[in-house]
Amino acid sequence: MIPPELLKKVRRIELRTGRLVDSLMGGAYHSAFKGRGMEFEEVREYLPGDEVRSIDWNVTARAGRPHIKRFREERELTVLLLVDVSSSEAFGSTTQKKSELIAEFGALITLAAMRNHDKVGMALFTDRMERYVPPKKGRRHGLRLIRDLLAYRPESRGTDLSAGLTFLGRVLRRRAVVFLVSDFLADGFERDLAAARSRHDIIAVRVSDPREAVLPDVGLVTLRDAETGETVVVDTASTRFRETFEREKETSRKEQSDRMRSIRVDELAITTGIDYVAELSRFFKSREKRGSRF
Repeated sequence: MIPPELLKKVRRIELRTGRLVDSLMGGAYHSAFKGRGMEFEEVREYLPGDEVRSIDWNVTARAGRPHIKRFREERELTVLLLVDVSSSEAFGSTTQKKSELIAEFGALITLAAMRNHDKVGMALFTDRMERYVPPKKGRRHGLRLIRDLLAYRPESRGTDLSAGLTFLGRVLRRRAVVFLVSDFLADGFERDLAAARSRHDIIAVRVSDPREAVLPDVGLVTLRDAETGETVVVDTASTRFRETFEREKETSRKEQSDRMRSIRVDELAITTGIDYVAELSRFFKSREKRGSRF
């Protein structure tokens, strides 16, 4: 039995993301991701403007008139949300926590996949696998994914991206579109990411909060690591400290993004408190323009 308050949250997020799918995502999502291949559809007589390379010379010879082969894209995709649910995702300095942004983004992708009749599944991880829901179709299944994104409480606090990526290799044998959703506050996962990229179309969705990159000037502050519980006192009144903090954060992010680019993993950045629709639209249009790089 779903608690009434959770049911309200599910319906509220379905309503908001459903409108986004209607206004933005349907065609963009469809065009940005390729199907599994091309399937033969028919042979028909050649018409002016048809691609000459499509001519079926055997049928043409028998019929005495040019004929072409037509193919259609085998559209159905398998989509998987591979989601980091570690304790650092509970942070939020705006009206929205990172975990809430993740739930909304996951709902958006789920509804877009449902609208395009694709299978969609979900794997939640921390420093271990927490929950796996195999890809399926259907509204009830999609709403279950959204409910889990909103309500699941992980057993562990830490982050191990390699654990999620290794699990991916065990459960998905066929090519899939994988949205790896995390704040990527971790290192040492690039080899496993490259291995997953060799089999799947991976999109790294970097979720962040403004206060993770820029500190306000509010004097002495105690910062606590959400995953380890360690605390440190810093002086945010120090201009040198703030500038060093921001520079190191930006350098780390850029180096990580460069490594992802080198193994041909697309990256999409979304931030709490900031509307990501325009950025998502640009991302999908960019993929559509250049085609899948898988």
